[in-house]
Amino acid sequence: MEEQSTQIIAIITTVRENFIGGGVPIFVAKSREGLQTISSTLGKTLDASAHEVDQETMIIVKH
Repeated sequence: MEEQSTQIIAIITTVRENFIGGGVPIFVAKSREGLQTISSTLGKTLDASAHEVDQETMIIVKH
């Protein structure tokens, strides 16, 4: 059976100070509404899934 690889391909947050550097693009939203909009758009565009980490952070994961 082939093992599936899961990869975080983007982070979206409303609090930039929570993230320093990293290996994936970080998008900063101005509001919770913007966080949801950017996450949804990136998920659809990249054929990936958006997952909420907390109220201030979403990740885009490619399965």
